[in-house]
Amino acid sequence: MSIANVGGVDRVVRIIIGLVLFGMTCFSNVIGLWGLLGVIPLITGFMRFCPLYTLLGFSTCKRAGG
Repeated sequence: MSIANVGGVDRVVRIIIGLVLFGMTCFSNVIGLWGLLGVIPLITGFMRFCPLYTLLGFSTCKRAGG
């Protein structure tokens, strides 16, 4: 089981960016690079986990109890 490392504001921003990038494919009717890149912030936003943050030892998620 993974530990959440994506906080509230970071999560919302990731989901919005992902939706915008993925939504661009609706206007062009082609799932190109932007559409595929939009999947990454959507997944990390919904799962509240970013593998890159783990590698960098970074977290935007507030720790419970301190």
